[in-house]
Amino acid sequence: MRSISRLGMKAEQTQGIVQRFLTAVKHRHEQRHAINPEGNALVNAICSMMQSIEKREQSFGRMREGMDESVTFDALIAKSGDPSSPDAVFGKLRWGGVFGYVGQQGQQVRRLAEMYDGRNGFVLERGVETIWGGRGFMGIGRKKGYSFIARKVHLIQPGEVTDRFTYCVQLTKAAQVEDGYVVTKYVPSFENIVYRLKHRFPDASKEDLSARARKFVDHVFPTFLTREAAFLKILAERLPEEYKDRVPKLLGIEKDHRGFVTKLHMNWMRTGSQHLSQIEFATQAADLLSALHDHAEVIHLDLRLDNIVVTDEGVGFVDFGSAVRIGEKIAESRMLTSLFSEMMRTSQIQRMLGKMIDDGHVTNEEMTAAHQKVDKAVDSYYLAVQINKPYGNPEFGHLIDFDAESEEAKALSALTAAILRPKHPDKTEFKSASDILRGIKRIEQRLNRSRSSRAA
Repeated sequence: MRSISRLGMKAEQTQGIVQRFLTAVKHRHEQRHAINPEGNALVNAICSMMQSIEKREQSFGRMREGMDESVTFDALIAKSGDPSSPDAVFGKLRWGGVFGYVGQQGQQVRRLAEMYDGRNGFVLERGVETIWGGRGFMGIGRKKGYSFIARKVHLIQPGEVTDRFTYCVQLTKAAQVEDGYVVTKYVPSFENIVYRLKHRFPDASKEDLSARARKFVDHVFPTFLTREAAFLKILAERLPEEYKDRVPKLLGIEKDHRGFVTKLHMNWMRTGSQHLSQIEFATQAADLLSALHDHAEVIHLDLRLDNIVVTDEGVGFVDFGSAVRIGEKIAESRMLTSLFSEMMRTSQIQRMLGKMIDDGHVTNEEMTAAHQKVDKAVDSYYLAVQINKPYGNPEFGHLIDFDAESEEAKALSALTAAILRPKHPDKTEFKSASDILRGIKRIEQRLNRSRSSRAA
């Protein structure tokens, strides 16, 4: 009987493996058809070539007119006749994504490749080369073309002005690391800062813009970048082992003649491929923030969605340039007092907190007391806000299964309301990230019980 039982179990396991294999084959066929519905032999050839660079075939797409602006890809393919300019491709690719182009006119392909060769936010992974499509023998019956493959290495296009990012951040080739790239974060040039300030303050005089830019380049940015390097070392030392892959690892620094850091090299925390439910996103973010506060004793102070990542290791945090140590005496340094006072007045999070306090949307006294202050309650406030809109970051929004009408979305929205506007503002249950984590876990347990009872 045991032998029969074991045989039955093996048969079920084999059947499961076969079923998963067939499902994967079917999905791959459907994906290939979506990329290449016309069955173009050269498109198939460039697709196969790109798979040696980008393994996540489920994130491949084809450049077309009228593409959904909200959808992005890890890899995009185009042939002659498809939209293929760097401007058209940049916004459709995730950071670090690859673009493969194939055409039959060698000169045209080479001209296009030049636009991606260290320009417009891209670098070439593979330069122009001959490619063959279809089946045949020694070129007979096969289609000849020319191709190149480029990678998006800049977060924003050169010349673009945005409030999302302050420093210059890009991927830099590094053969000794697993993904072949590291993240390089560095102080922008004086000219870059003048350009951005002029865009923000169009009526400011040339002298005023130059003075502001010089202050940023010589003092503000190097100070915060130096602090970020120090905080990455603190996190490496103090965070429990299970959290260390969810914050950046410092790989190297470059300093100016004064000893200030002007360039950081960190590991690439690449967007993952595994989907998360909204409650998984909330749980992991709250858990990491709790570890940050309770173990590393670090306050982030800038937990915008732009500084949250979703990798194959889970939800992570980046950009610790604004961070402070719990108990750090900022007031003892005149320079830090000035810098952080300015940051408290101008930061997006502080402006939003102030508005929500004025509008009566935040009454929790732990949070109202933190307005324009260096306080871990600022992190807890923004965490409570972010768990309700994880779709807001274009780099990972596609990985979060969010439905505003779902039970978990409504439950998390109610939790956020309870955190921000408790019945008794001076006696709130939610004073820390750990408190928020417990609230999320209670929701998760309740939803699991509800699902189990419905299934029964």
